[in-house]
Amino acid sequence: MKNRYGATDEVGCFELHDEGITGLADPSGLFLTRRDVAVPGTCLTVTLEGRRPLVAEVQSLTVDSQIPPAPDRLRSGDLRVSMMLAVLEQRGRISALGKRDIYSATVGGVKLTEPAADLAIALALASAASDVPLPKNLVAIGEVGLAGEVRRVTGVQRRLAEAHRLGFTHALVPSDPGKVPAGMKVTEVADVGDALRVLPRSRRGKASQDAPGD
Repeated sequence: MKNRYGATDEVGCFELHDEGITGLADPSGLFLTRRDVAVPGTCLTVTLEGRRPLVAEVQSLTVDSQIPPAPDRLRSGDLRVSMMLAVLEQRGRISALGKRDIYSATVGGVKLTEPAADLAIALALASAASDVPLPKNLVAIGEVGLAGEVRRVTGVQRRLAEAHRLGFTHALVPSDPGKVPAGMKVTEVADVGDALRVLPRSRRGKASQDAPGD
């Protein structure tokens, strides 16, 4: 017999042990890799599963293709990643992506299906392509359109509160995020070009300078 209390969009997270199933009060840690040193190709975002915010990590890797002219495209969430690759090449001027093998995944196997993860996917790909890590304690939230614009998403304040609770100090968000947690630096970005400015200027253009045919 099962009884249901609360809203129907509430999501429960559970872990299976030898002794049975136990509830997870704080599941975000399952989808993160904690490191002392930042690594290129990783970006954090906050997804909403029902009403529950979960911090998740996007990882990307780009390497020179060994089988030209058809590089591999291996990733979870094919459509969104393909769209972000196209936006980065056309709007972000990162031309080297077209001749590289691209690998993209999430930590812990979490599936990011909502568009709010677009900005994190794009930044992870750009970071991997330029071999430059994003700043530590950064989360990126926002839908990215084909014109390169960063669109508003629902629940930004709830997402920021969860990121702040877990110790993240900097966030990239669409315009007009509303009230933000005290002590958290929140940067509004209008498009992908604005977001790419978080990469160090000295190495940011590395990928775009690798012109095909050189």
